[in-house]
Amino acid sequence: MAMSETRTRAFACPGKYIQGIGEFDLLETYTSAFGPKALFTIDGFLYDGLNARLEKSYSGTSSSFEAIRFGGECSYAEVDRIIAEAARFGADVLIGVGGGKTLDSVKAAADKSGKPVIIVPTAASCDAPCSAMSVMYTETGEYIHNIRHKRNPEMVLVDTGIVAKAPTRLFVAGMGDALATIFEGYANRSSYSPNYVGKGYRCTGASVALAELCFSVLMEDGVEALTALKQGACTEAVENVIEANILLSGVGFENTSCAAAHGIHAGLTQLPSTHKYLHGEKVAFGVICQMVMENTSKPLFEKVVRFCQAVGLPTTLAELDVEPTAENVMVIADTVVNHNKLIYAEPFKITLDLVYNSIMAADAMGHFYKEN
Repeated sequence: MAMSETRTRAFACPGKYIQGIGEFDLLETYTSAFGPKALFTIDGFLYDGLNARLEKSYSGTSSSFEAIRFGGECSYAEVDRIIAEAARFGADVLIGVGGGKTLDSVKAAADKSGKPVIIVPTAASCDAPCSAMSVMYTETGEYIHNIRHKRNPEMVLVDTGIVAKAPTRLFVAGMGDALATIFEGYANRSSYSPNYVGKGYRCTGASVALAELCFSVLMEDGVEALTALKQGACTEAVENVIEANILLSGVGFENTSCAAAHGIHAGLTQLPSTHKYLHGEKVAFGVICQMVMENTSKPLFEKVVRFCQAVGLPTTLAELDVEPTAENVMVIADTVVNHNKLIYAEPFKITLDLVYNSIMAADAMGHFYKEN
């Protein structure tokens, strides 16, 4: 990633962020601000239950809604289908309810059609909901590219009653994705790399502060929140980490950008054995690699590795079903260095040997802290 060619700073975020138990059932009061007709696109396995709740919420109001099932892939065909359904219904606002691909599809449809959009994540598994970006795939699931939209969502609404019932693995993966925010933010700030706002600008002090707060919340509340969720309890610690996973990390990454941790993630995806692991799980191991690469201080390195091990995030290649052979690690390193630009946000010269050795050392350190 090239150094930013401008000294101009920029900051972007959703128009509103609302988080609390039961907020899903108040959606009519939020959608009506944009007009009487709302089109929902809902993840397939959540469709029946949430559609029934919407029927109850919209009953007796001056608003109307239609809900369609998400097709399963964030493809251009799915985006066009959502736009067509919105036009047929005469929708005033689009609402995406579900996981990352559902939300990205609806964001892309809203951007292309010029409609306002409300994003309703049903798990705190990644930092995508707040961003003005979508990751596009073919109809059969092959990655194409990321696209940027003209604006962030008008609103991100998080019903923590729904999010807290999602599998805890998704919550942990969200912490893995959020964990990278501060390390990658610092790297981008040091290298004066452009962020993801519009054409790319220097990051603001506010964006770095949000990334720092994100890290603090994870360290302070992460283990306690996971413990509560395993008991089916939605505590203040759970609320704090949900905010960190979705808002703080989401606004943080868009305004500071990604670096080595997400670059390592991209490399890991080239090994078929990693495909069953979640984005945030692979990013967490990428954070360990980035810390080795940057020679992070021992106290901070230990703190992060111990945190990952406490919540169940991978700190070794074996935990991602990767045998640490020279061949496998070189596949990862080659992708990171030669086929992905993210690592070039690091403030030092990147070489294949540097990345290869960092992965090998990170894996060894992960095993060391498991045994000691």
